[in-house]
Amino acid sequence: MKQDNNKIKILISGGGTGGHIFPALSIANAMRRRLPDCEILFVGALGRMEMERVPAAGYRIEGLPVAGFDRKRLWRNFGVLLKLWKSMRKARRIVADFAPDAAVGVGGYASGPVLKEAQKRGIPTLIQEQNSYAGVTNKLLAPHATAICTAYEGMERFFPADRITLTGNPVRKELTQCSLTQAEAKKSLGFDPERPLIFVTGGSLGARTVNDAVAAMLPRFRQRNTQLLWQTGRLYEQECMAKASGYADVKASAFIADMATAYRAADLVVARAGAGTISELQLLGKAAILIPSPNVAEDHQRRNAEALSDRGAALMLLDSDAVERLGNMALTLVNDRAKLAKLAEAAGSMAMNGSDDKIADILISLIHTDK
Repeated sequence: MKQDNNKIKILISGGGTGGHIFPALSIANAMRRRLPDCEILFVGALGRMEMERVPAAGYRIEGLPVAGFDRKRLWRNFGVLLKLWKSMRKARRIVADFAPDAAVGVGGYASGPVLKEAQKRGIPTLIQEQNSYAGVTNKLLAPHATAICTAYEGMERFFPADRITLTGNPVRKELTQCSLTQAEAKKSLGFDPERPLIFVTGGSLGARTVNDAVAAMLPRFRQRNTQLLWQTGRLYEQECMAKASGYADVKASAFIADMATAYRAADLVVARAGAGTISELQLLGKAAILIPSPNVAEDHQRRNAEALSDRGAALMLLDSDAVERLGNMALTLVNDRAKLAKLAEAAGSMAMNGSDDKIADILISLIHTDK
C-alpha cells in the first residue's frame, strides 16, 4: 500500500475523554519521532474535547457526528442511529481520500466507523485498549483487528489472544520530565514545602461526588496540619471556589495546566479511576485513593481500581461512600508516611515504561509487513 509521495500515512481515531485523547496524542508523537515525515490525521467526534485538544497539539482532525446509545431513554436512539449512518458515510470518504497505511483506534465513538471502514479496505488496524475491562467499540472491532495493545493482563477474555501485546498506556511525556523536588514543587504552587499535601482531581470537567466529598472535609483542614490542591473541573468551578474561600491551606482551581508539578508536589492523590490517570499514578509512583465513577460502561473504573487495590497499590473508595468517608481516610493516610511509601512503591512496581514507543514499533511493523 505504498503512497504516491512515499510518505507513511497514519489515521488515528477515537476520543471523547482525556483517557482516550492523551494516549492517541502520545502514539502520534512517538510516530513523529520515529518517522518525522509521516502524515497523521485524527478523526474524532464533533463537539467532544478532541476537536480542541488535537489541533492544539499540532495535528489535523476531522469530526464525525457520532454519538453513543442512550441506554435509559431508548426512544432517543433514532437520532443516534441517523448520526451513526452519517458518520459511516463520512468515515468512508475520509478513509478513501486519506488512504492510510494503517489505522489506529483508541476507543470512543468515532473509532468504530473509521476502523470498520479501514478493515473493509484491507488496511492494517491497531486497537489500543486502556482499561482492564474492554470497551464495546474495541470488542466489536477486535475480530478483524491486526494488532491489539492492552494495559492489563488477562485481556484474552475480550480479544483474540494471538493478536494481543501488553504495552501499557501511553502517558503525556511532560509528566515524567519534571525536574523539581517535591519541596520545590510545593513551593512553586504556593504551599508550605514542609507540610503534607493532598491533590484532588476529578478530571478537566470535574466529578460531582468527588467535589462534594472534598467540600464535606474542608472544615477539618482548620484543625489538621494538611494542605489541599483541588482541581474542581470547569463544570463546578464557581461553586467549589466559593466553598474553598476562607481556607488558607486550600487552593481550588478549575483546571491545572501543569499537572507534572501538581503530581510531583502531592503526597497523596485523590482521583477517579480512569485508565489514563491510573497509568500516570503508576509511572510517577504516587500513593492514591481511587474513587471509581459509577457512570461508565461495564463499571470499568471499578475494575481498574481493583487492579491496583488488590495489589496494595492504591486504596479504593466507592462513589456511594465518598462523601461520608473521604475526609477521615485521606487526612489519616496523608499523615502516615510509612503507608504512603508502601502504596507508592507498589504503584510504581506496576508501571510499564515506554508504552508509546512500544505501540509505535508494532504499528511500524504492521505497515512494513503490509507493503
